[in-house]
Amino acid sequence: MTTNDNAAELNSPEMAANLEKIEALSERLIKAVSGKSKANPALSGPNQELFSDAMTAYMKEIMDNPAKVFEHQAAYWGKSVKHYVEAQQTLAKGKFEAPSDAFEGDRRFANPLWNTHPYFNFVKQQYLINAEAIAQAVEDTKDLDPKEKQRLTYFSQQIIDMMAPTNFLGTNPDALEKAVATEGRSLLDGLENLVADLEANDGELIVKLADEKAFQLGENIATTPGKVIYRNKMMELIQYAPVTETVHETPIIMFPPWINKFYILDLKKQNSLIKWITEQGYTLFVISWINPDDTYADVGLEDYIEDGYLAALREVKAITAQEQVNCIGYCIAGTTLSLTLSLLKKRGDKSIKSATFFTALTDFSDQGEFTPFLQNDFIDGIEAEVNERGYLRSHIMGRTFSFLRSNDLVYTPAIKSYMMGEAPPAFDLLFWNGDGANLPGKMSVQYLRSLCQSNDFAEDGFELMGETLMLKDVDVPICSIACETDHIAAWKSCYRGVQQMGSRSKTFIVTQSGHIAGIVNPPSRNKYGHYTNDDMKLEPNEWFDQAKFTEGSWWPRWESWLKKRSGKQIAALQPGDSSHPALCDAPGTYVKLSARR
Repeated sequence: MTTNDNAAELNSPEMAANLEKIEALSERLIKAVSGKSKANPALSGPNQELFSDAMTAYMKEIMDNPAKVFEHQAAYWGKSVKHYVEAQQTLAKGKFEAPSDAFEGDRRFANPLWNTHPYFNFVKQQYLINAEAIAQAVEDTKDLDPKEKQRLTYFSQQIIDMMAPTNFLGTNPDALEKAVATEGRSLLDGLENLVADLEANDGELIVKLADEKAFQLGENIATTPGKVIYRNKMMELIQYAPVTETVHETPIIMFPPWINKFYILDLKKQNSLIKWITEQGYTLFVISWINPDDTYADVGLEDYIEDGYLAALREVKAITAQEQVNCIGYCIAGTTLSLTLSLLKKRGDKSIKSATFFTALTDFSDQGEFTPFLQNDFIDGIEAEVNERGYLRSHIMGRTFSFLRSNDLVYTPAIKSYMMGEAPPAFDLLFWNGDGANLPGKMSVQYLRSLCQSNDFAEDGFELMGETLMLKDVDVPICSIACETDHIAAWKSCYRGVQQMGSRSKTFIVTQSGHIAGIVNPPSRNKYGHYTNDDMKLEPNEWFDQAKFTEGSWWPRWESWLKKRSGKQIAALQPGDSSHPALCDAPGTYVKLSARR
């Protein structure tokens, strides 16, 4: 395409019409943004004390070691000027050859123009120089508390990621190429996507990750047959239909996390853990939690235990005529299952025969990647938020999780939607990820203050329901599955929690991949393997180094463990009984409640 061709396209009637439409969209944009409720600033970033401390430490470094600081500054200036001169010399030669750099394999810079076009390569190389300078300045900051240093490192990386040239239209070749090829239509579509997302979220900028119209719960997602056979203010209890003539006599209750919806375990037939469990010959019950609003302000962990865990135990034992059940707890529901087990121990109740934990933290002594968000300035902001609203809005927690992987979960989707004008994909996992749940006010503060910050359960004890609950009280046979690259529940922290439990029978499995993919890993996929080691006295690194690696899913290994604790075969039970009539089909009604209702 020639320069004249480009000029003609830029002056085409369609391009002019598209640009005119932007004015109308701009008015909608202003209206959408003006309707945004005032946000608590503590939820958007650290307080100024962190930056003040960092600046004080930096100034002290200048006083103590001025030569080193000036050396860093001179190095940055020198690299920038040298880069400019080299770029000029290369252009003068008439032949451009891009130097190798640290971005090889980085999907953000996959467009060939980053290496073949002098302008884009210059921008990329200068971004690399800037990023290295910021990272080095933070690395060399002395006399800063280790936690504050970790926070400073995290937030400086957020600045580096945010300032990537791919995040700006004028320095994103993919977006510019598409804008020219579509005569501006991609920019118009992108602006429409931006305005639609703002309007749908009351002025909050939440990037739509999936095509919401592509999925209907109970129709093409969350389709495993079952019935809701009990309901209270906290949950719906689903009993799934058997697919085998006989089942193990000991039923299973699965407690999914209430930070998200339960159907992550029942996305589609090929990867549904719920469906797979029923196919192995088990009577399976699953909890579907309520999506709270401001009327749940005073609901705490004790309510989740009383009206969730204990209510489910009571109803399942009544339906199945069994004295004991096997339980599964995923993420925060696994943490709360541990609290429940400690409570039952205090009460002399042996209703739970065994417990399985999926990526469940019980020892929060190492806050890992969440350290930046578990300090008082952020928790104070959350407490102020829930005191005002009565609940923690789902997008706040979702935003926190997303910014731990900002390039993959924030900037790349935003670029595709707002600069490229692409429609969100029909992807079930991303649909689930965007279908968030709120958290009750009281429960949020209990969890963040007493468990995450103070680590009461693993240390001096967590006061709840008239008892002092302690991690060492967990004494039933346990199987814990953690994920190797989990950035939410680090496997080493999960391991340390299991080590402190009082159980004589402990099985610990580390599966490859992360918080979701590591768990939702069906045998048919034959994708991620897992590690096992019977010696639970070892330190985490020693345990892993000495562990045996097995190709394929951990599901069959866990089922073999569970089978030994599930009793003899009996005739399969259809959902419900005369005292528990079917209230509706699975996946129920609570799961369909929107966080913004």
